[in-house]
Amino acid sequence: MERYLTKSRFSLAMECPTKLYYTDKKNFANQKLDNDFLAALAEGGFQVGELARQYYPGGVGIDTLDKREAVEKTLTLLKQDNVTIYEAAILVQGFFIRTDILVKNGSLLRLIEVKAKSYRPEEPFVGRDGKTILSAYRKYFLDIAFQTFVTRLAFPQFQVIPYLMLADQSKVSPTDGLNQKFLIVNEDGRKKIKVVAPLNSEELSKQILTAIDVDTYCHTIFEEKFPQNMSFAQYAIALAKHYQDDVKISPVPGRHCAGCEFKASEEEKKKGLQSGFETCWKETYFWDDKDFQRDSVLSLWNYRQKDALIAQEKLFLNDISMDDITIKGDGKPGLSSSQRQWLQVEKSKNNDPSLYIDRVNLKQEIATWVYPLHFIDFETTAVAIPFNKGRHPYEGVAFQFSHHIYYQDGHYEHHSEYLNVVQGMFPNYEFVRALKKVLTKDEGSVFRYANHENSYLNMIYEQLEKESISTVKDKEALMGFIQTITHSKKDAPVAWKGKRDMIDMLEIVKRFYFDPWCKGSNSIKKILPSMLNQSKYLKQKYQQPIYGTQAIPSKNFKDKVWVLFDEKGRVRDPYKLLPHMFQDLTEEELEKIDLLNDAEELANGGAALTAYARMQFEQMSTIEREEITRALLKYCELDTLAMVMLFEGWRDLIGLPLKS
Repeated sequence: MERYLTKSRFSLAMECPTKLYYTDKKNFANQKLDNDFLAALAEGGFQVGELARQYYPGGVGIDTLDKREAVEKTLTLLKQDNVTIYEAAILVQGFFIRTDILVKNGSLLRLIEVKAKSYRPEEPFVGRDGKTILSAYRKYFLDIAFQTFVTRLAFPQFQVIPYLMLADQSKVSPTDGLNQKFLIVNEDGRKKIKVVAPLNSEELSKQILTAIDVDTYCHTIFEEKFPQNMSFAQYAIALAKHYQDDVKISPVPGRHCAGCEFKASEEEKKKGLQSGFETCWKETYFWDDKDFQRDSVLSLWNYRQKDALIAQEKLFLNDISMDDITIKGDGKPGLSSSQRQWLQVEKSKNNDPSLYIDRVNLKQEIATWVYPLHFIDFETTAVAIPFNKGRHPYEGVAFQFSHHIYYQDGHYEHHSEYLNVVQGMFPNYEFVRALKKVLTKDEGSVFRYANHENSYLNMIYEQLEKESISTVKDKEALMGFIQTITHSKKDAPVAWKGKRDMIDMLEIVKRFYFDPWCKGSNSIKKILPSMLNQSKYLKQKYQQPIYGTQAIPSKNFKDKVWVLFDEKGRVRDPYKLLPHMFQDLTEEELEKIDLLNDAEELANGGAALTAYARMQFEQMSTIEREEITRALLKYCELDTLAMVMLFEGWRDLIGLPLKS
């Protein structure tokens, strides 16, 4: 079997060259989402790619998956003086790439790589030194540099100019419905993008994607030094040789290993799959299986100097001393960041699995809250091709919220929810109207988990500022409401802090609650199972089918039991009890969907935004659309129920009375 270094494999090697050995091997577990179509769907990649082709009309697409056939077709087309090729195939010296758009004019080749990535023309790609490519863009420039290198290697007779085509946030959609012209259809068992209506002259002339000449940036990368002091070309050739010969590049473990996709769960190991992550650490530091059960420095929360510790072979929390962490307070109640880090280290050193909870400060915090308590959670997305005229690429869309109310007498209910399922609708103002309607009936405290909700309401505030009263008649009322429950961004022209500024439960967790079982994570998907296992009250209450009854009303569940135990006697993760959001995916693929969104505080954000994207862009049956709608409602409801359970658990653990 011929083995070539492709764009995706090169990008993988830029993360960690050892990964080249593990990729595409069936005996190694891979936790990245296997369904590339879903990943591109969530990021808007397929729609952006098809829109880019519309800007270069008359091109010839090479659709065959057969490498040799694709290469032959490309070479034949390049014999023409002028030609545009979509998915041109280039094979040379162990490299194989498919270019998004290749435009030939005489002896000039314009190599255009299309990315579902936003940029602002006024913001630089490089740092203050004028050369160092910013980390937010580096992987994209490495990608196009690699393609440029391969293309020049294959066609030395041509002048090759590389371009990155990005979503330009200074541009706006010239029409309504541009987004909806690119739908996902099922043809011959394969999903693909179909342009269901031609672009009009305005949509073609007022382009929201911009092709940027990046030849200078590629030259900068070509001048860099890579491992073993190799040039870019030398390193690329070496990577291709290692992949071709199936020879592993010696691992250099570091903080990047925390996100390694080549980890195997216990279930996968039982099926015979190996862990590339464990293989690397065993080879480098001679670990045995028991070492992977210990607390490594990779789990240390919010610690930026992990690579320095690993370089000193301080590999476990037990190896860390006070010299490694500058422990200091910050003048606020509860744990500072460094104090929390040291608490994690101490618990590990002492083999202490017990819960830390700051009862005094937590009790004082709870005493300031005003009943009834409102727990809210948003599901949001940002699409590359805007839904509506006048909207920018990747302008945020808030499409769903869930809302629980907890009353002073101890009872609560899933009070309200909002979900937009209309294709092509810009829902943000209707979203805020619905939120305003349910939160302005009293002066109760409002809760969120992480800063996401505050950030999105600030964004919608800015959107409203640009609207005219004639367009949005209740503009001032909506903006005034947003100000009451949020605080302004640091760089806002006018600062505010609302009377009911939302209380961040994540910050309360960080300051007052630490469970060693969570391994440093503060994700609500970790904190919820932790709390259910710590609180006897919660275990007793939610073993009963009381949720979704007259006692605890729910909009999406009936007689639901939330506490079930695994074979070790621990409460199972309630998120595992939810229905599948994607009926056409396997259990393993469902597990991997949330890797699309690496912000741990957003819980099921990856699954939700992917499901919403499917409802917006796929042609599907009414039954499938209804199934996804029901699943989305249940996912979001559990997010706010988790916040209620967290609150109840805190009250139980610090000895405040609770309704039985």
